[in-house]
Amino acid sequence: MGVSKGLLVVIAAPSGGGKTTLANELIHRFPNSRRSITCTTRPARSTEIPNQDYIFVNEADFDKMLAANEFAEWAKVHGHRYGTRKSVVRESVDKGEVLFMTIDVQGAKSIKTAFPDALTIFVMPPDFDVLESRLRKRGTESDTDIRRRLENARKEIAMVGDFDFEVLNDRLDRAALEIESIIRKRLS
Repeated sequence: MGVSKGLLVVIAAPSGGGKTTLANELIHRFPNSRRSITCTTRPARSTEIPNQDYIFVNEADFDKMLAANEFAEWAKVHGHRYGTRKSVVRESVDKGEVLFMTIDVQGAKSIKTAFPDALTIFVMPPDFDVLESRLRKRGTESDTDIRRRLENARKEIAMVGDFDFEVLNDRLDRAALEIESIIRKRLS
């Protein structure tokens, strides 16, 4: 049986916190769901597929979208801009889908303002050593980028109180089950 009303689920975490991995796992648990695809000015990583992982745009196109008021939220994070189109959120929720949005803390606050019914979940890494290890294992950032992301993580973790729920991502299966339970309660 499908979901009768849609739900926007915002999953935020510091870089390397596991938000995308969790969202991808949760999509398998909710048949009428998908992940929102964010626009970004960041260059694609070698492992990313354009228009599936992100919509990669140049600075000029991002500026045009901003001027046209297309974004429900946007933020500059780690030197690049990221934004979620309003139309994507509205269409998905109107169709009764569970839309997973994996964004940074700044974006989560903006989404909650634009869509007050959104369910916001902060994914907490077990500790900074694990976070650094995850970032290094990706092999996609320089040492300077990793240091910047870890500095930002401290600021982001301080904002956990702005979220509806906090989930510790010490084990993927346990964290996914906890988030699944939160979503099912909201949908019932």
